[in-house]
Amino acid sequence: MRVSRPAVARPIDGEDFAGLMRPLGPFEPAPHMAVAVSGGADSLALALLLADWSAARGGAMTALIVDHGLRPESRREARWTATALKARGLTTRILTWRGAQPQANVQATARAARYGLLGDWCRRHGVLHLAVAHHLDDQAETLLLRLGRGSGLDGLAAMAPVSVQPHYNLLRPLLSVPKACLIATLQARGQDWIEDPSNQDRQHARVRLRQLAPGLAAEGLTPERLAATAGRLGQARGALEQTLAALLARAVTLDPAGFAWLDHRMLRDNSKELALRALSRILSCLGGAAYGPRLSRLEGLYGRLMEPNFGGATLGGCRVTPRGDRILVTREAAKLPRWDVRPGETLLWDGRFEIALAKTSRRRPPAMALGGLGAVGWRRLRASGQAPEKTRIPAPARAALPCLWVAGEPCEVPHLGITAPSGGPVALEKCAFRPKNGLIGTWFTVA
Repeated sequence: MRVSRPAVARPIDGEDFAGLMRPLGPFEPAPHMAVAVSGGADSLALALLLADWSAARGGAMTALIVDHGLRPESRREARWTATALKARGLTTRILTWRGAQPQANVQATARAARYGLLGDWCRRHGVLHLAVAHHLDDQAETLLLRLGRGSGLDGLAAMAPVSVQPHYNLLRPLLSVPKACLIATLQARGQDWIEDPSNQDRQHARVRLRQLAPGLAAEGLTPERLAATAGRLGQARGALEQTLAALLARAVTLDPAGFAWLDHRMLRDNSKELALRALSRILSCLGGAAYGPRLSRLEGLYGRLMEPNFGGATLGGCRVTPRGDRILVTREAAKLPRWDVRPGETLLWDGRFEIALAKTSRRRPPAMALGGLGAVGWRRLRASGQAPEKTRIPAPARAALPCLWVAGEPCEVPHLGITAPSGGPVALEKCAFRPKNGLIGTWFTVA
């Protein structure tokens, strides 16, 4: 399980690492850092370097070790890693993945679960920075993988040194450091590490690329050159995102009822690249999906929008409707989730609305569900006389409003001013537009 290799590169020292961390800041006084550690050479080296860096600034570091349970050895490896770090006086926490084991897309599912555990720990403990050990060789492999998938500029920019998440900053201080230097760092400190057998499994595309690395390097495609190319593409992406942010600020009006107006003229007057990016951001913001629509489908929508007789379309969970010189973008009401909810519960519904239900003293509160108002709900509100005579909210957006349903009837729709049925207490204590995907978001960072 533990291996030893001859040193092939210079170890990273404290001064080197301080230089790597400097562009990722600024950091608060006495920062508390978290680091994801698997027991492999990369993450163990990062943990040791980050622990020294944090201590020198009067801060603290916690090593987070995820026991993913995908291999029989995972529990033993997590414990070995925790013991190795504790022997050096470091604080560790083992986070166990208790979800059902995936049968397909194992790596992607495991990665999502891993970051879910890490992010939740940071949120609960108020830790603002989570460091991961992606290094120069990983960056080069990521560029090649995305090139093979036909990615555009965003994908080919590969990984950013800083990625802003909802509750923490994800830091990658080692993107310019070859793996050989990390191995040398551990050897200089007399620290063993674990070799993950999946790193030799040719089922994984990364492994196959890694085995091709010597031949690629002989043709000039060294990890250093590939990573440098990713860095230059990252600079281009960052500059384009600044231009995009300015366009979105001028061309898009977000409404607190969860829909948007887009100035059609500004879409026509800018380059196709910018227009496609603007459309993707709007659809991601209002559609609530983790990723924007595929480029081919975005291009199809763009082509239709440029036609003089465009009559409307749906994409990314959204409905796109022409309204004169403007375009109305709303959530597609037919695809809205309907969740059973309880008093006192707080949730992010449909990726757009932050909902908080009031607590109740009733021993048996009525069964409640949170869903879209829809055309049916609107008709019932009109039939009961609760619907307002006039509303600024267009019909497609009105159908996608969050509605509290009780016993199958629409009871509370805060955006229409319907907040308490029959004069009773308000059940929806909070209903605020807080999309998980911001319209402008954070720019791609370059160290």
